[in-house]
Amino acid sequence: MVEKQEVLAIIPARGGSKGIPGKNIKPFAGYPLIAYSILAALRSEQVSRVVVSTDDEEIARISREWGAEVPFMRPAELAQDHSTDYPVIVHALEWLAEHENYHPDVVVQLRPTSPVRPTRLVDDAIDILLAHPEADSVRGVVPSAQNPFKMWTIDPDTGEMKTLLTVPGIKEPYNAPRQALPDTFWQTGHIDAIRVASVFEKESLSGDVIYPLYIDPKFTVDIDIPSDWPVAEATLRELAAEVVDPANLRRAFPARPRFLVMDFDGVFTDNRVIVDENGLESVRADRSDGLGFGLLKAQTPVECMIISKERNLVVAQRAKKLGIPVLQAIDDKATALRDEMRKRGMRAEETIFVGNDVNDLPTLDVAGYFVAPADSHPEVIRRADLILTKKGGRGALRELCDMLIRHWQTISHHETLNGD
Repeated sequence: MVEKQEVLAIIPARGGSKGIPGKNIKPFAGYPLIAYSILAALRSEQVSRVVVSTDDEEIARISREWGAEVPFMRPAELAQDHSTDYPVIVHALEWLAEHENYHPDVVVQLRPTSPVRPTRLVDDAIDILLAHPEADSVRGVVPSAQNPFKMWTIDPDTGEMKTLLTVPGIKEPYNAPRQALPDTFWQTGHIDAIRVASVFEKESLSGDVIYPLYIDPKFTVDIDIPSDWPVAEATLRELAAEVVDPANLRRAFPARPRFLVMDFDGVFTDNRVIVDENGLESVRADRSDGLGFGLLKAQTPVECMIISKERNLVVAQRAKKLGIPVLQAIDDKATALRDEMRKRGMRAEETIFVGNDVNDLPTLDVAGYFVAPADSHPEVIRRADLILTKKGGRGALRELCDMLIRHWQTISHHETLNGD
């Protein structure tokens, strides 16, 4: 049996950033920048400890609030503009060894300036390292935006251009088609996973044998100057369903869901309204949702309800046809949901709310689980426990109904096996 490796995540975060003052704790899409790296480590299945190396008391305080350890303060001489990663990591490892007799097998470095990380990135890097005993480290890479075989240097004395790289068998790689040249990759700041033995034996954070963790270029974010900030925030919001995000706690699916409560517009419908010349409104819904509710009612104990801000008769008519109770003209959905749960004797852990826009978000603190159609508002996508693959009014609710039916079938199967 393979012994579990001790994995230490270190997040370097000095306090003296000049390009963006206070960068490491500046709010990024609503949360301190460093929180993204801390949570990437905390949510890893394999990371044992998360330590922030900083020289700044405020960074230390906020890091502790987000769940990281700050057992020491980094010496000032290791927190300068020219400070490199190697002595910072060595200092942390040596301090922990001397003061705590702590000796990890693997150290993972997570730079705060690359906050847009896929949810499994940390574990994927560790998996690659552990799967290759010969490897010293694993580094995140993306395809190079520019091919280095077409790059040049310029002689400062003569002013002549010299090729940067050569390719065996290709006389002039700078004139060759891209397809004829070797693939090249650019290292990102997302992650480095290194064997601690290699750090000391080879005096390097890379070592001699380096394996790649291929990262989709869409996640490439490196915040260095102020203009990088809004672009990075937009990238995070666009990819919210795929990345580690402090806005989302990703609660577990209810063990025994019994109460399904839904918004109407953007959930039952595609969020569009058709208005005729008389001012009459009509909406578009998906017939498969209706069939899904029929199957859900017949095969599970789940009760359904609609809570809508809308005052339109179309809501009542659709609810009547589906046989689902409805509350309309509700501005405070959280209070209405809490009242209905109390009336029906439903607990939070039994309740699912489905919403698509920001006015549905207050129900997050009431229901035990929040579900969003695929085309929901970006802030809803960021905070939902589950993002459906289907859009509102395009089969989203049928997808959830099928999921609930399968869940209750599994419960029934287990109870039958156990004789309950």
